[in-house]
Amino acid sequence: MADEDYGRFLSAHPAYAGTASIDELRRRDYSRLDAQGQVYLDYTGAGLYGESQVAKHLGLLKAGVFGNPHSTNPSSQAATVLVEGARARVLEYFNANPDEYVVVFTENASGALKLIGESYPFGGSAPGAGRGRFLLTFDNHNSVNGIREFARTRGADVVYVPVELPDLRVSDARIEAELAARPGAGGSLFAFPAQSNFSSVRHPLSWIAKAKAAGWDVLLDAAAFAPTNSLDLSLYKPDFMALSFYKMFGYPTGIGALIARREALIRLRRPWFAGGTITVASVQGDRYYLSEGAAGFEDGTVDFLGLPAVAIGLDHLAGIGVALVHERVEALVGYLLERLTSMRHASGVPLVRVYGPEDTKDRGGAIALNFSDSSGAPIDHRRIEAEANARGISLRTGCFCNPGAGEIALGISRAELATCFTQPSHAKRLTIDDFRDCIDGKSTGAVRISLGIASDFRDAAAFVDFAAGFLDR
Repeated sequence: MADEDYGRFLSAHPAYAGTASIDELRRRDYSRLDAQGQVYLDYTGAGLYGESQVAKHLGLLKAGVFGNPHSTNPSSQAATVLVEGARARVLEYFNANPDEYVVVFTENASGALKLIGESYPFGGSAPGAGRGRFLLTFDNHNSVNGIREFARTRGADVVYVPVELPDLRVSDARIEAELAARPGAGGSLFAFPAQSNFSSVRHPLSWIAKAKAAGWDVLLDAAAFAPTNSLDLSLYKPDFMALSFYKMFGYPTGIGALIARREALIRLRRPWFAGGTITVASVQGDRYYLSEGAAGFEDGTVDFLGLPAVAIGLDHLAGIGVALVHERVEALVGYLLERLTSMRHASGVPLVRVYGPEDTKDRGGAIALNFSDSSGAPIDHRRIEAEANARGISLRTGCFCNPGAGEIALGISRAELATCFTQPSHAKRLTIDDFRDCIDGKSTGAVRISLGIASDFRDAAAFVDFAAGFLDR
């Protein structure tokens, strides 16, 4: 890291100096990054855990005897205390009133979203209630897109609101027009990401109140937003919110949550039952009675040994201060955008094209981009990833499970997609390589770098240096 370059960075982004406590945190809790020469730029894929989180969790497990919480024996009661403690800590962290909200633990954000898809009353709660409606933005993750299949099965209309170039934002006027067109008495659900995992656009949380005032239920995907932003559920009140804890603080993996308003949760209708979800089930009587609240949606036994690590992780992130992480990440993203978009080949052709905002206003800590050679032809993102791997740089390539934003960003048209999907050979199976062949001459993915809890200037500068190596090649 050149001192001169760092000095220019601090001059342009003076707020970074106020985040110096994260440098000590990195030396203390994330020292393995520097010891191994790792440049980690995939925080939107997964956060990193601190050594202290693992140590606290291990100490708790070594000291206790914890049994399956579906009982009242001493070890079960001990586990129940930890599970309910984690549930209460999640509500506390997001400032959610426990009289209004409940936490359902799932395996990840996708599991939480599937719960909504299979249980939401798109067809209404009574015969003749009318067609439901599922409204969603183009830049939703596939785990939200997948809900459309449940909606269509129940006869609901599915409406997408496109993102628009150049910034891949959604028109407020278009959203308001669609919200005003709520049909009939069937269930109507509006879903959007608080932050796109493709473009990193942060959508207005004010949409929540507008949608609810128009009679919609609101599903907020907070998976990409929560790691570097505070979210106060006393101010913004979605009916359902999905997240994965490993995205926020790395450990544990395999645990997510659906945070739901109690009055919205009771309107969901599960299509099956399982161990732990019922109060009574009978084989001979051919009946079952679903448990109330979270228990009715937590299939089988929750990860009662992993859940204490959720509370530990939330304490870890709160102790650092998510606002401090946000400030540092914003400064680093600003530096990266400035440096990367200014790079030109000798021919004058820009080295990279950034998908999404080219400044830090209402955007998060990820940057999606593609590289071009000196003639302007795209460099295959798989080549970029391979060369980054060789340099010890962890980044991500592809469409990031966000095809809507990717199709608009990469200029892939509806007609091209229709031609590809209607080929006889693609009737039942379409591989990634088949898709690349269909979309001839265009990129079918991008490079994404993302920053988070332990990022520092050296990480950003390392990627700038890496990118410069593609100039005039």
